[in-house]
Amino acid sequence: MGTSEMNFPSAEHLPQTPLLVVDRAALTRNLTRMQALCDAAGVRLRAHGKTHKSSTLARLIVEGGAVGLCCQTVGEAEAYVAGGIRDILVTAPVPPWGPARLAALAQTGATIGAVADDEGQIDRLSDAAVAAGVKLDLVVDLDLGTHRAGAYPKDALRLARAADASPGLRFAGIQAYLGHLQHMDDLALRQSADEAAFATLKALVAELTAAGLPPGVVTGGGTGTHAYDLASGVYTELQAGSYAVMDVEYDACGAPGGGDWAFEPALFVAATVVSGNHKSHVTCDAGFKAMSMDGPPARVVAGAAPGSLWRPMGDEHGMIAHPAMIDVLKAGGRDPLGFDRAVAAADANRARDFPADAPSVGDLVWLQPGHCDPTINLYDALHVWDGEKLERWPVDGRRVSI
Repeated sequence: MGTSEMNFPSAEHLPQTPLLVVDRAALTRNLTRMQALCDAAGVRLRAHGKTHKSSTLARLIVEGGAVGLCCQTVGEAEAYVAGGIRDILVTAPVPPWGPARLAALAQTGATIGAVADDEGQIDRLSDAAVAAGVKLDLVVDLDLGTHRAGAYPKDALRLARAADASPGLRFAGIQAYLGHLQHMDDLALRQSADEAAFATLKALVAELTAAGLPPGVVTGGGTGTHAYDLASGVYTELQAGSYAVMDVEYDACGAPGGGDWAFEPALFVAATVVSGNHKSHVTCDAGFKAMSMDGPPARVVAGAAPGSLWRPMGDEHGMIAHPAMIDVLKAGGRDPLGFDRAVAAADANRARDFPADAPSVGDLVWLQPGHCDPTINLYDALHVWDGEKLERWPVDGRRVSI
């Protein structure tokens, strides 16, 4: 995935840093490409809103042809319904306090679905729906290897029957999201594991159908397996989300089927250099609180010498290490005192000059997040750049208390 086409805004266009910036042209191309792939496969796109948590972006996706959105939390569902999305599936079992709030969303006329992986969850959703005088779609959540939530396939028929018999609920179908496959580096293994899951799903669809409970929806899949999912012949909906903006982690693991990704980087963090007193690195204002660290480190994509590396230096700061001085940082290792000695020695070494192409204090450096979803969650807005101006889209699906 390249960033050569990105026209990064200059500093005078930015209200502050660190700032989360979306390349609108790249975003639009990504949305269009995924919708076209789904349309060609005859599979509905139910894009995952946990990636961006923005009802503005959600509306664009639905206007482009998606059947609706899925989300991970009750709060996200509330934000999306408030933002005008009328078809929502909550893809994780909700806590006991959640069903009443989902039923309240259904009272607005929105189509609200929820997954369940045990009878207790089904009972609570049923009770809430009856109390609110609404119908909720119930999707049986399956565990095909991620082991985070979901029932084993052997339990699916029992749960489907429970849902079908529960007042206030419609048995809508089954969900199988294989999160553990999305970033597998071995592409052949990623494909074979996905295809093994398809065989299980096809057998389960046949079992449910024979029992008089044909699943109207078979939903799941993701960005890392989208090509296999769309060709499977079993999924009726695709739940991909990261395709909209992409990140370093997806770039590193490779596109399903090999070759280039159909989607391109559209999400960046703008950082400002605030100190430049060392030959090995400069310091910018993007640290742990600007960039999620649950995936690979952010990638430097502009504003510094090619090959420069970003590494966190605390809550509010990060280093931009110059490629010609990486040996200094390696010599320091992970020992703080060793780092101190290596940097100080390089600074005192008259045979080594300050790199001429290192960014200066006040310069912008552009970073691609390692993992898009949790990085977006650190910000209250996406600042969307169309080549001339920035537009602020609230990240209104972030967790809030009431």
